[in-house]
Amino acid sequence: MKIGVLALQGDFEEHIGMLTQLGIQAEEVRLANQLDLLDGLIIPGGESTTIGKLAVDFGLLKPIQDFGQDHPIWGTCAGAILLSKETHRSQPLLGLMDITVERNAFGRQLDSFEADLEMGPPLDTSESSDPYHAIFIRAPIIESVQKDARALLTLPDGRIIAAQQRHLLATSFHPELTNDDRFHRYFVTLIEKPKA
Repeated sequence: MKIGVLALQGDFEEHIGMLTQLGIQAEEVRLANQLDLLDGLIIPGGESTTIGKLAVDFGLLKPIQDFGQDHPIWGTCAGAILLSKETHRSQPLLGLMDITVERNAFGRQLDSFEADLEMGPPLDTSESSDPYHAIFIRAPIIESVQKDARALLTLPDGRIIAAQQRHLLATSFHPELTNDDRFHRYFVTLIEKPKA
């Protein structure tokens, strides 16, 4: 198995580190032809407008859209924004997931926070019942899910912070900045799942 991490901007190195710890071959992705050798792709946190513009400049937007038709993609924070179909602003989007995302929903950098979340099936594939310590940095909220997208995880107030649509995954927070690999392992299960 080989998983690519889009390496145009943002915290792609942290995702590479998590995948390597799991014994998975990981590759930084900057060119469209690199997608041909991948089983899945992670779009990291960073600045969604910048990543989107660079994806356009590098000729990656359409190839990633095509890749996402049949291959799992996971977007964290900025990556979740890029996967969405609607953000209420004009910016390059992949438009692969039937979700609406509100950017910077919690405010500025100073309003970043951490929260312990209860994870149950299907997200938690381990025997651990420990809460998941999530890190939110200028985080978006998944405002709504439509069609066959579904909410996977919410804050106690009901706001959606993780969603899935078939083999596509979006999280508002940064699992790569923790020592908890449960979300990375869950993404691997999406790659291992037989295609319908």
